[in-house]
Amino acid sequence: MKVTVLGSSSALPTSRRYPSAHVLTVHERMFLIDCGEGTQMQLRRCSIRFGKINDIFISHLHGDHMFGLYGLLSTFNLMGRTNPIRLHAPANYDLLLRSHLSDFDIHLNFEIVFVPLQGNDPAIVYEDKHLTVAAFPLKHRIQSYGFVFREKPADRNIIKEKIEEYSIPSCRIPGIKKGQDFVNDEGMVIKNDEITVPPPKPLSYAYCSDTMYFARLSSFVKGVDLLYHEATFDGSMEKLARKVMHSTTLDAAKTALKANAGTLMIGHFSARYDDVTSLVEEARTIFPSTIPAIDGNTYSIKELSAGKQP
Repeated sequence: MKVTVLGSSSALPTSRRYPSAHVLTVHERMFLIDCGEGTQMQLRRCSIRFGKINDIFISHLHGDHMFGLYGLLSTFNLMGRTNPIRLHAPANYDLLLRSHLSDFDIHLNFEIVFVPLQGNDPAIVYEDKHLTVAAFPLKHRIQSYGFVFREKPADRNIIKEKIEEYSIPSCRIPGIKKGQDFVNDEGMVIKNDEITVPPPKPLSYAYCSDTMYFARLSSFVKGVDLLYHEATFDGSMEKLARKVMHSTTLDAAKTALKANAGTLMIGHFSARYDDVTSLVEEARTIFPSTIPAIDGNTYSIKELSAGKQP
């Protein structure tokens, strides 16, 4: 599991930072999370293949999180895409998107499967054999959602030498990987932990876009290995943050601490901060394992979970 930061700026882009967009890669599947203006340019710069993206998650309908979607869909079409796209977005976006496509006389050669985000409680919005994705409500000026991606526990790994040693037939291997003991033809029981090794620890990543601090948020992202949380302002600007319903560095750090997150990544930086070093240092006063989101960088969540700093 790894995440590539395409954009770490807030509403005003800068010469070094694009508006919000991340790509999460899990078992060769790529998930685009938010799609601010310039996303497709960043996809090119980061050598991410457009055709690998089959799911797009939009946190809310502010332009710095979704204005890049129209151009990206158009590019998909020009590239001859025919595979469907699943678009997970606030429920009221379906009509807006279809109106845009109609007004601009855009006829897509692929289907958009719209998955509406709604409600005030976390809900599973995507699931495959490796992963679940839950959407959860945030606290912003308009309807807004965060996302938590959690790997499912993998099967145990059988030790190849033990297959020959105990003459284990292939038909028994799937059950052994699920944790079953092996009983041979003589009735001898070979314990599972003698013939298998545990799988890697399932990893998790949470994306908390525009939101003000609220205590319940930490319960939605409990124990994640990497928590991305917006930190538009430094702690001295708490009053402004509350007014516009955004977070400070200290808000993000408090949420990470309460959630018992492994690593906190802060982003969505106001354009007033050319250098975000002071923001990271301030967050570290509460949550030491804090790193900045840097445009164009890819972060291995496995390495971060093991304590390796980027």
